Amino acid sequence: MNVAVAASRLGLSAAYVTRLPKNPLGRMIRNAARLHGVDTSHIVWSDGDRAGLYFMEYGAAPRRSAVLYDRKNSAISRISPGEVRWADIFSKTKLFHTSGITPALSSSAAEVTREALSAARAAGIITSIDLNYRSKLWSEAEAQACMTGLMEFTDVLITTEEDTYRVFKIEGGDYNEVAEKLHSRFGFKVVAITLRQNISVWKNNWTAVAYDGERFYDDQTYELEIVDRVGGGDSFTAGFLYCYLTKGDIQAGVRYGNACCALKHSCPGDLNWCTLEEVESLIAGAGRMRIDR
Repeated sequence: MNVAVAASRLGLSAAYVTRLPKNPLGRMIRNAARLHGVDTSHIVWSDGDRAGLYFMEYGAAPRRSAVLYDRKNSAISRISPGEVRWADIFSKTKLFHTSGITPALSSSAAEVTREALSAARAAGIITSIDLNYRSKLWSEAEAQACMTGLMEFTDVLITTEEDTYRVFKIEGGDYNEVAEKLHSRFGFKVVAITLRQNISVWKNNWTAVAYDGERFYDDQTYELEIVDRVGGGDSFTAGFLYCYLTKGDIQAGVRYGNACCALKHSCPGDLNWCTLEEVESLIAGAGRMRIDR
């Protein structure tokens, strides 16, 4: 949903596919996506389940921030193969994006993730995955067993050095070597590695690189004063995919992804409220310290 919202705000047509409880909380989640222009017509509604929750505890040096997940028996964790009409959805789709968090929720969610990626590949559309390893949801061995099988359906992988090692046991002398090893092993069209340097809980440096098997694409590093970092990686994904789809330009994708991510850190909550104009203004060097009146 974070990626769909950010992509929609950049100007793409985006849809959110999930399974939600048919109650006020489920409708609130649906309406939050609709507020930003995201198509929610493909949501599967459940009568007897609950919405998964997580609680964010914000830290301050020397105490780090922490997340508590409350997602057991959530509606999406109980999704089953055949519930979503992927063929209908993909008949009007250019790209399908998902995250490593979804298959971590349950064995049936993992089956549906594979079902979706397989259907996307059969439909001839681009697929992308954010590896997004979460140790509080599954073990490294479980993630490796599941995610390795999904890579055969993946065109674009977005990951970090840390997640790459924890899931695939791939490491290198630097992030460029990690990207090369990922590309060599799985044959992606593009692999992007996001790079976050934690100066403190509330100050980070951010950049990313991409590799297509022939060359590396990099960008400036943004110094971030953080309002909320949750959803930053999702915003990079949205900015990258926006350029990948509209321009066919990986270099521009890295620039737009980094700028979109940097701006997300200034927004409270998971969702990115920035616009395409703001992203392009930041890329052009308009980091303003005064109020824009």
